[in-house]
Amino acid sequence: MISEFEAFVTAAAFDRAQRACFALGDGTVRFEGGESVQAHDGAILSACLHPSGDGMLTGGDDGRVVWSRPSGAEQIAEVKGRWIDVVAASAQSGLIAFAAGRDLHMRDVADAGFTRLFPHERSIADVAFDPKGRRVAAATYNCLRLWYARIAEQKPAVLNWAGSHIGAAWSPDGKFLISSMQENQLHGWRVSDEKNMRMGGYPAKVRSLAFCSKGQLMVTSGANGLVIWPFGGSTGPMGKEAAEIGFDESALVTRAAATPGATWAAAGLDDGRVWVCDLTGRRIDTVKAEKGAAISALAITADHRRLAWGDEAGGAGVVEVPEA
Repeated sequence: MISEFEAFVTAAAFDRAQRACFALGDGTVRFEGGESVQAHDGAILSACLHPSGDGMLTGGDDGRVVWSRPSGAEQIAEVKGRWIDVVAASAQSGLIAFAAGRDLHMRDVADAGFTRLFPHERSIADVAFDPKGRRVAAATYNCLRLWYARIAEQKPAVLNWAGSHIGAAWSPDGKFLISSMQENQLHGWRVSDEKNMRMGGYPAKVRSLAFCSKGQLMVTSGANGLVIWPFGGSTGPMGKEAAEIGFDESALVTRAAATPGATWAAAGLDDGRVWVCDLTGRRIDTVKAEKGAAISALAITADHRRLAWGDEAGGAGVVEVPEA
């Protein structure tokens, strides 16, 4: 499947039916079967899978959070006059988090009356649930703030590090919290004792990261190849160096994707190419060789057999991954 949507592809994902979904800058959510749902009156700024795994959850510049399925769209929340820059969801707890400016909002798919509001001093750039969906981390200026998602009145834990934090991700075992920075680097903490670590050496900002190999490895964008960090043992990447595969001096990796339980990873490049690799053998297979607009969205199925990509010009596709 190759499509020309003629709008920036904000995100791509595979739902629980292994159906590719694409969130677009024109406010629509497109599905692999050809269905198109007008989710927003304006651009989609953020997207993720719904906690049920059925369809996409999106945030828009119209101040709305919307659940889209091939059958149609359903509004989850609205904050009038604000942009919904960030949206995240937990399949484990059924909770939805979204950011509007300095405020972090919580919703529960099983309880329409459940709301929580966690204010911040600065704008929130990203949010991430821990593996159990009980705590949520908010990336903001000079720190990450950790909240218990269901508790109304609380004082958050604060992980301080000077600079602008633009992304957040928990390791699958919940032991480490990783932040991408406005400066071309990552920063990390071991959550149990807040011991922190610098993870630098990038030529560009890290805008995409993913864990694979049951949490033993993390792959990221931000370099001329796919960067691989080791996360095994009690110290994770502390004191260890990253590896890099697929180095190409003519291009940068803009998006990274990986299979959580296996060793497959994918990279989308700023020249429009896409490749996949089994990290155990490190043989690279190019699944999109045609150059074009930078890849802005990338997803791979858990069994690594299918990959979805989207680019900044509205091109998108679903491809079969070659047999190893």
